[in-house]
Amino acid sequence: MKWLGKFADQAYALLRILAGVMFAFHGAQKLFGVLGGTQPPLASQLWFAGIIELFGGLAVALGLETRVAAFICSGEMAVAYVQAHWKFQMDSQFFPIMNRGELALLYCLLFFFIATKGTVKWGLMKRD
Repeated sequence: MKWLGKFADQAYALLRILAGVMFAFHGAQKLFGVLGGTQPPLASQLWFAGIIELFGGLAVALGLETRVAAFICSGEMAVAYVQAHWKFQMDSQFFPIMNRGELALLYCLLFFFIATKGTVKWGLMKRD
């Protein structure tokens, strides 16, 4: 399936755009209580997470300062995994499938990957 290699940049751009949009939806849930979400208290840790998710996700999707935005989103997801899923307690479970943290870890690694590659194609800023 070598012929697929010529579409690598387009496939990566679709991955970046879709990941950014889906992440922004998580932010919209937190900030506006839409899409089945609930609003956390203003200026709480969850509220700040919503800001990062909404604006970071949009920046990644649009290709605006993609590396910086993706790195911040990756860090937020690392914190989310440790704080919400692997809580350093005696009864906590390390494995993501057991502590329901697979989405946080997947976003963490995906955004770290995006931070290493930048926009590549179909973004508003190609310099990164």
